[in-house]
Amino acid sequence: MNYTLSYDPEFVHTVIQVIEFLGTFAFAISGIRHAAAHHFDWFGGFVCGVAVAIGGGTIRDVMLGVTPFWMTSPFYLVCTALAQVFVIIFARSLKRLDNAWFAFDTLGLALFTIAGMQKTIDCGHPIWVAILMGCVTGSAGGVIRDIFLTRTALIFKKEIYAMASIAGGILYWLLLVMNINVGLAATLTFFFICLVRFLAMRYHISLPTLHSEED
Repeated sequence: MNYTLSYDPEFVHTVIQVIEFLGTFAFAISGIRHAAAHHFDWFGGFVCGVAVAIGGGTIRDVMLGVTPFWMTSPFYLVCTALAQVFVIIFARSLKRLDNAWFAFDTLGLALFTIAGMQKTIDCGHPIWVAILMGCVTGSAGGVIRDIFLTRTALIFKKEIYAMASIAGGILYWLLLVMNINVGLAATLTFFFICLVRFLAMRYHISLPTLHSEED
């Protein structure tokens, strides 16, 4: 079912573009910050930022059979470069903000979850596929980043991350079913995902962990 038929297609496209731009900037900062913590050089930081910013969306677009979004405009790479300049200039300020990386990572997760869902819906796929694609868009870039940093991917740990994306995707779907304006639905979903992440971190809410037979 295509939930965008009742809306202006150009408006929906504009909303998703804005979301992708903001998500790219937020995720790029997150990736570059992690690279800086591991003392990568400027090129390494840029590569890490690009991987986080476009990794999930690229996997989504390949699975949907469409041209990866960053190949249609140089803006996404320029946006990543601007994020690197931002991190370089404000490195000391960001260093004093212990949870800065968490904030940017959460913003990117929320923004890209929405963009991934809406693009999948526009391609005519069922809602369960859209929810999964939203999660892939929001989470896969972080997995690629963690592979670069040779550590266990965040989504495989007990911290609420991918589940926040899935919960947000369900909410976005329900809002569209209720015929809520796409812009408002995106805004509400964005704040919901951020709220879930921040509350989970603040009150140490997590999923149960698996234990081996030897534990």
